[in-house]
Parts: sequence; C-alpha cells; structure tokens
Amino acid sequence: MALHTRPLHKRILLVELPMLAILIFTLGPYLWMFLTSVSDEATLFTEGPSIWNATLENYSRLFRTVGFGSNLLDSFIVALGTVAVGLSLSVTAAYAFSRFNFRGKRILMLQFLLINMFPLVLLILPLFVLMRVLGLLDTHLALIIANSTIAIPFSIWMMVSYMNGIPRSLDEAAMTDGCTRLQALRRVVLPLCMPGIIATGIYIFITAWNEYLYALTLGGRNVRTITVAVQTLIGEYEVQWGLLTAGGIVGAMPATVLFLLVQRRLISGLTQGAVKG
Repeated sequence: MALHTRPLHKRILLVELPMLAILIFTLGPYLWMFLTSVSDEATLFTEGPSIWNATLENYSRLFRTVGFGSNLLDSFIVALGTVAVGLSLSVTAAYAFSRFNFRGKRILMLQFLLINMFPLVLLILPLFVLMRVLGLLDTHLALIIANSTIAIPFSIWMMVSYMNGIPRSLDEAAMTDGCTRLQALRRVVLPLCMPGIIATGIYIFITAWNEYLYALTLGGRNVRTITVAVQTLIGEYEVQWGLLTAGGIVGAMPATVLFLLVQRRLISGLTQGAVKG
C-alpha cells in the first residue's frame, strides 16, 4: 500500500499544492476586486469587503451616473476598428513576405521587431502632432490608427510564421486553374490559416482594449475608452473603491469572455504557427 500511496503524496506536495498556491496568488486580487465591487460603500471601510449583504448598487451607479456604457461603446469601436485595420494590413503584408523574395525583405522584418523594442511613450508626441495636423484628435479614427501601429508589426510576424507552413504549390495550383493572386489568397490561403488569423485578431483586440497611453493622449474628452474612464474614478482627495473595482470588473469582462470562448482556437493558432514557422 505504501508503494501506491507514496507517489500520490509526492504529487500532492510537489505539484498540486504549489499549483494551488499559484492559483490563489493569481486569482486573489480579482476575488478581492469582486468582493469590493458588491460591498456597500457605507460599510466598506468599517467592515471591509464581504459577500454578505451583497449589492449591485456600484454597478448600477457605474452606468447610471458615470456613463460607463458610452465608454464601453468607445472601447468596442476602437478595438474592433483596430482589428479590422490590423488584420487587413498584417494578413496581406504577411502573404507578401511569405510568398515573394525581394530586396530588403530581412531588413523590413527586423524593423518590425525593432519597433516593438521602443516604449510607447516615445511615439506619443509625434502621433499627437500628426493627429492634430490632420484634425483627428479626440476621434475614434485617431485611436484606431495609433493602436494599429502597436499591433501590426508583431501581427505580421505571427502571420508570416503561419503562412510559411502552407505549401506554395497550393497557390500555384489555384493560379493554374485560373485564379488570380488575390483569388488564390482569398480562396486557398485564408481558409487554411484561419486559426492563425483568429489568434492574431484576438491579440490585436486585447492590445487595443487594454491600451491606455494613446487613449489618454489622443482622446479623453469626446472619445473616452474604459481604461481612461476607470482612471477618472480616482479623485484627488478620495477614491471611490466600489465604483473603481466595479469598473475594473466590467472593463476586464469582454476580453476575458472572448478569450474563454476562443481559447482553443487561440492556442492552436499560436502553436501551429510556431511549429510551422
């Protein structure tokens, strides 16, 4: 019996307990946020966060008085617009890098990596001046363009690694049957790399959804995303913890739900692209 129970004890001590500790350490702050968001503001500082006598008043005030619904709409417009622009450019650019050989190809790919090495704060001033000259400040289009500059370089690398695993003979066979280059891309290549496109689209969406610096600098008045709206709940002399945590929960919910719904496709897209590249 000892021979059968000893591996179980080892597994509990060396695997399951450390994993449980990591899980508690990771999920603990989110649980504390949720408890704070459903606690009564009057008793929050005297009794602390508690699930007893839970109330949704903070969530109601968030949409009724703070106007968080319009902030969510702004975030959705910016995130979905960034996904549309980012996928359109990254997929076509990745196809060109994967299928054609031209001078400066490696240099351009290295430049895409170098762009991600620079902190975003260095790009805020040039983008601010550019958007002001174009008259796009405090518009959805300004944030979509700015977020695309972050997402597109890495997205191209993701899509190139995936498309390199699709044989070029499939493109040639389609063009032999009468398809043009764009028709071969649309009818043959895109369906085969759909998991990679989904993974890239989710990456772009989450990047645009969580972005703060561009949203604060290029927007903030007429266009205010949730990252900026949550920050406004922190006052100079007072922090409304109930509203702040409720805003954090609501703001994180769309990206979390999206990840949970498509996590299998996301993981398969990332791993297949890595193996094939």
